[in-house]
Amino acid sequence: MNRSSFFIFSTIATLALAVMPTGAVAQQKSLKEQLVGSWILVSNAAVAPDGTKHQLFGPNPKGLLVFDATGQYSQILVNPAVPKFKINNRLKGTPEENTAAVQGTTATFGTWTVDEASKTVTVRYVGGMFPNQAGSEAKRTAVVTGDELKINNPATASGMKSDSVYRRAK
Repeated sequence: MNRSSFFIFSTIATLALAVMPTGAVAQQKSLKEQLVGSWILVSNAAVAPDGTKHQLFGPNPKGLLVFDATGQYSQILVNPAVPKFKINNRLKGTPEENTAAVQGTTATFGTWTVDEASKTVTVRYVGGMFPNQAGSEAKRTAVVTGDELKINNPATASGMKSDSVYRRAK
């Protein structure tokens, strides 16, 4: 190898090493590590068994999903278009107001675990707005890309499939 070839080869090798990630930076975080934190709802779409699409929480849903490092989670999704109660007391809503509030909101809390191989999250419901879920569990697929989280729930409490997109809270 002549001197100029050696110099070119050395320069290319040095540049390649300079831009290659090393150590902890090169290692991909586990799904569990990526999920820990607070997530703001961006969108939610539900699909009924007959293929009909629904926006149970409206076209501009609001919500928060929190996965903490100790294995606890909480989630609330709301339709911000649900009308306010005429009387400013949640215990004195009319039947229609209560129905709209319940159908336009979901909230659950409990524990969570991850199966890294299948990229799934299993939530175990401790409590929430729909008491029938307490004591049960649900498995969902989760994909984190940067600050975006996509969760697919194949079987919601309403009997539909749900696709939600979140962004990491900052």
